[in-house]
Formats: sequence, structure tokens, C-alpha cells
Amino acid sequence: MKQHLQLKLSQQLTLTPQLQQAIRLLQLSTIELNQEIEQALNENPLLELEELSEPKDRSDELNSQESTIENTANEESSDTEDSWESTSESGSGTQNIEDNKNDYFLVEDKPSLIDHLKEQLQLFPLTQKDKLIISQLIANINDMGYLDVSLEEITEQFPEEMEIDLDEVKTCLTLLQSLDPAGVGATTLAECLELQLNQLHSQHPLYHIALTICRDHLSLLASHDYIKLKKILKISDTQLKDLVQLITQLNPKPAEHFFQQDTRYIIPDVFVKKQGKKWAAQLNPQVLPRLKINQLYANLIHSNTNHSSLNNQLQEARWLIKNIQQRFDTILKVSQAIVDEQQDFFEFGEVSMKPMVLKEIADLVGLHESTISRVTTQKYLFSPRGIFELKYFFSSHVSTDQGGMASSTSIRALIKQLISNENPKKPLSDNQISDILNEKGIVVARRTVAKYRESMQIYPASQRKVI
Repeated sequence: MKQHLQLKLSQQLTLTPQLQQAIRLLQLSTIELNQEIEQALNENPLLELEELSEPKDRSDELNSQESTIENTANEESSDTEDSWESTSESGSGTQNIEDNKNDYFLVEDKPSLIDHLKEQLQLFPLTQKDKLIISQLIANINDMGYLDVSLEEITEQFPEEMEIDLDEVKTCLTLLQSLDPAGVGATTLAECLELQLNQLHSQHPLYHIALTICRDHLSLLASHDYIKLKKILKISDTQLKDLVQLITQLNPKPAEHFFQQDTRYIIPDVFVKKQGKKWAAQLNPQVLPRLKINQLYANLIHSNTNHSSLNNQLQEARWLIKNIQQRFDTILKVSQAIVDEQQDFFEFGEVSMKPMVLKEIADLVGLHESTISRVTTQKYLFSPRGIFELKYFFSSHVSTDQGGMASSTSIRALIKQLISNENPKKPLSDNQISDILNEKGIVVARRTVAKYRESMQIYPASQRKVI
């Protein structure tokens, strides 16, 4: 084995602690950033918050309180539609954000299902044994309000010495099923709907026929086989229409709202307003941290350079302040690039969304795609059309017959628009929607229409049809 020396030149990127911190701060949400800053304030005496003085001119201050919203993909869509209606009426699409500052956020405290049921049970003179049985029944109710296990299994869950039999469990279940929400404690969908009919609609003239449908013909109702239903039940078109309306207004998941996710707190990082004829982005002044160096400790370091630990903390404090400022500068730069590219969206809504990918914005602002991805994740933009994650504005595209491109978001909006305006007695099939879009110059296959429709949780034509 022969030993020898060899010189080799190579390039290697080394991430300094400062750069690592900058990257980490960039991918944090505003709430996570606030937590990071709070921790830094507790650990580093060189950092402190500036005193918040009253601004001389508050005309441009958009909001003086932390903003919160409850977020579901469906809610953002709803907010956008509502905003579209209000801006269309004014004709300008420049609804004042300040006027809406108390309208776009909601926080609710909801009692648990267990608490809700136990509160009602206090009105009944129950024996200790009854309370134990009902508590065991409640413990076996799932998130939708259904009893998860059989009554025989419930009975077997008690020690033999308690001498609890099946009939006692059935009696307690009957009491539980009489409580609010109507349908709670059911073991099947049919029983759930039957309980609701009994509690809420027992005086309805078609009550008994509705019970028959729930017990024996739910599959026909679900498949919209109205001809067979009419034949079996010997009812008229008018009666069938009333029955369908009655049953479909019942709730197949009676306890679902008790188990919805906790309220999410979202603080918009950016506001979008119309300035003249153009939409522009600006940072939310309430999310900008008011950090500064503690001057007392800084002076101590300058007068005595032996404080090595304080020297290190001073450097860390400066890095943090600089990196936070850089974070918000980057967010604003990327947000403005997005707004510049999506002017038609803010003016006309989802149908005018432009297809856009991360690389386009990366090229515009001179940053890497990975940086754009970090900047647009968990960062939110508030506009008169609603509140959106920055990532929302990036979408795939399909071709048009003139060689152009249309975004998947705008196509979804067009599909939703066509379906909302269709004749409910003759709903549009996926093929028909595809043909209509093709006539508009947007080349979309039937299977693509079906995929987009399903992503918006819209039923196929056969299930949208009404009598």
C-alpha cells in the first residue's frame, strides 16, 4: 500500500448560524414567529421591545387588533363569493378594508357533546345505576353521534356483580336518544333519521311515509330513483318533492359540530388595497415586531469589553433583529410580485386567476424556488375578496384553443358558476360542462371536469337533480 499527497480544489456552501436562523425564521408563521421572539426576549437581556407610542397619522393604519379566522377550504371560497358580490354591486372592486376589519374573523367556544348531554340529564330523576349505564353509553358515542358498539357489548362492559341486563341498557338508550341533538345515540343512519323525524317532524302530514322511506328505501332515495319510489309508495310528484325536501334537511351526523376542530388563529401578514388603478401589497403594521437593543447593557459592553457572554448575546440580538427585518422585506417583495401577476384576480375574482408556478415569482424577485415556497407557506394575505394563504395563488394550468393558458383555479370557478346557474331539474353532466368550456376556448376533458368537480365536493348530475 503506497501513501501519497494529493491537492484538490472544491467549492462547498457552508451555512453560517446567521444564515440558518434567517432560513428558519422565513418559514415560520406569524404566530410561531411571535413565540420565537417571546422566547428570545426571555433568554437574551440585550433584547427588548420598543414602547408603542401613539402614531401621528393613523389614516393608513388598517387594523389595531390581532386578527383571527376559522379556516376551511370551503370557508375561504364562501368568503370570496361574498366579497365578490359586494364589490360587484359597487362596480369598483375597491371595498374598504377598514370597514370590514371586524367582519372577517370569528372565534367560538363550544361545549363538548358529553357536557351537553349530561347537562340535559340533570333534569331527569335517575338512579345511580341509570347514571352509570348512560355514562357508559355516552362514552361509546363517536364523533358523528352514533353508538359505536352493540348494546350486548355495552352490557358486558359492566361487572357481573352490578347485575345490569340488556333491557335496562335499552331503556337508558331510549332516554339518551330523546336528548338534543336529535338523532344522537343512533346505531344506524336509518335510526338516526327516524329519531329526528320523531322529535322534530311528527306532526308533518307526510311523517309516516317519511318513516317508511328511512326504514326501507334509503338506497332508492340516495340513488335518486324517484320513479321507483313513487311506484312503491303510490304517491304523487308533489308528495315526493315534499318528502325529499323533508328527509334531506335531516342531519346524518347529528353530533358533528361538537367535534369540529378548534378555532385557528391567523394573523394576516399582508393587506392588499387598490391604489389608483392598481392593486398593491403592504405589510400589516400589527405583525411587525418592535425589537431593539437594550441600551443599558450595550453601554456596559462598550465600557468593559471583558463581558464575553454579553458580547455574544449582543451579536445574537443584532442577528435576530436583522433577520426578522429581512423576513418581512422578503414577504412584502414576494407578495407584491404575486399581486402584480394576479391583478385580474383581485379585480374580477377567481374566474380571472392567472396560472402561475413558483419559478415565475422566483425569477421576478431574484430568489430560489425553495425560498418562495418557504415565504408562501403559512403566510396570509387579506384583501376585499377574502383572506388567502400566499400559496393559494399558485395553480396548474390547461391549454386554450388559441395557445394560451387558463389556471385550474379559474376553471374550478367557471365549473362552479355553471353548476350554480344550471336548471336543477336538468343538471349539467360533466360532458356538457366540458363542451361548454371548449366552446369558450378552454380545452378541458370530461375526466378533468369530474376531477375538479369532486375536489369542490360537488355531486355528479344524477345526485344534483331535483324533482
